[in-house]
Amino acid sequence: MAATRSGSVDPGRARTANLAALLRALRAGPLSRTQLAARCQLTKATVSGALTELSDRGLVRAAGVLNGGSGRPSRLVELSSDTAYGLALSVEADGFAAVAANLAGEVIAERHENADVASLGLARSMDELAVLAGQVRRHDSPVGVTVSVPGLVDPAAAVLRFAPVLRWRDAEIADLLAARLGLDAEVIIVDNEANLGAIGEAVAGTCAGARELFYLSGGMGVGGGLVVGGTILRGARGFAGEVGHIAVDPSGEQCPCGRAGCLEIKAGLNALLRAAAPPGDPLHDPALGVEGRIGLLRNRVQAGDERALAAVAELGIALGVAVSTVVDVLDPDVVVLGGSFAGLGAWLVEPIRRELAAHTLGPGSICRVEVSTLGIAAPLRGAAHLAVERLFADPALVPLADEEVLE
Repeated sequence: MAATRSGSVDPGRARTANLAALLRALRAGPLSRTQLAARCQLTKATVSGALTELSDRGLVRAAGVLNGGSGRPSRLVELSSDTAYGLALSVEADGFAAVAANLAGEVIAERHENADVASLGLARSMDELAVLAGQVRRHDSPVGVTVSVPGLVDPAAAVLRFAPVLRWRDAEIADLLAARLGLDAEVIIVDNEANLGAIGEAVAGTCAGARELFYLSGGMGVGGGLVVGGTILRGARGFAGEVGHIAVDPSGEQCPCGRAGCLEIKAGLNALLRAAAPPGDPLHDPALGVEGRIGLLRNRVQAGDERALAAVAELGIALGVAVSTVVDVLDPDVVVLGGSFAGLGAWLVEPIRRELAAHTLGPGSICRVEVSTLGIAAPLRGAAHLAVERLFADPALVPLADEEVLE
């Protein structure tokens, strides 16, 4: 419970903490008051009072009864997931996406738009993203908005400090979007797409629940996000996980970041497709989007196309070298291949495992390498999760309403 400077409990903060604890517990499914009291370590009287308030806010509802044998059946309560929603927005080099998700994390509306974002520039890109957001918004305001962007993000200031693939510096994303969406900037979170992908994998992916997870994201660039103890490791300035700029070939070509031989130069989508096909090939058609081009490349690898096979094999080695460094430094339980890498996972996992076995100082073979089942959707899933987290931290964000109180 929260305490004041004098040592007494702050009733307002204690009430909020109790409401939040009950609402979080109900994320897992319907529970009785007795089960909630035990799980949240609260008295039954406190649970009953808090449930009444949550019901008045429309956040919980009755969910039948739990028959426990010869005793009196227990009334169940469940999360009312459609009472509020969050917005997840995404900016990538090749386009924008917007998703509205309910409190259970279920997508209720979704829109995508292909675009050359670097050519559009910051202002026009924010215009386009706001239009897309308007197409998925409900009549009421979202409880939170999370924006996924590629590059170095200062999460405290909600500013994108540097995105080489977009050619943006010090972009005040939250303020720009708030003005266009008619929202307070404080409800908008801005985060790196790989961090959000890692969150998405940790809450809804093939390795959901993993406590130590490294997410490796492929696309126009390459990024990484690390979940430690169930939360994102951001570093002192919020820039942790930028594996795309690990040097894997010091004598290689120059990266847009200014250094030479970065992983992005070897493993970014454009580099991969240049290695896989000559100029003018359909693989280079931006109208197909990342998913379409990776699907076409996958088909060629499956058909035994020698150039495509060689490009993917080289990609696996480059990723393995970078991941070996990550495993040596961070020692995660599992590495998840996401984004464009997920579409080629069948041909990347073994080369990465071989590099881990050959180059890690510790027993690298113990670290699992898995392919994301969420694919390019992982950052949006993570963004949606963070957007609704504002409500799970403070259920009072939804106003009281004249509704039937739970009996």
